[in-house]
Amino acid sequence: MHLTTEAKKEIFKNFGGTETNTGSAEAQIAMFTERITHLTNHLKQHRQDFNTERSLVNLVGKRKRLLAYLRNKDIERYRAILKKLDLRK
Repeated sequence: MHLTTEAKKEIFKNFGGTETNTGSAEAQIAMFTERITHLTNHLKQHRQDFNTERSLVNLVGKRKRLLAYLRNKDIERYRAILKKLDLRK
């Protein structure tokens, strides 16, 4: 994984509230977004890497399901995470 432990803790602190709150929907969406960005940049250089492409599609699906859950659960948190991560919806 390209992220160090400190970088992950920083993401969880910014989006989950604390470094140990790794289960919140916002923290997981932020982590998925970071991984998606990394894999997208990797695939720009390595176009024939089909395993990474499959992993990317799976991550996008997971993030989409988590965003749908958050939208149904609490629309204000959903809008806040979209704005904070600069995601289109």
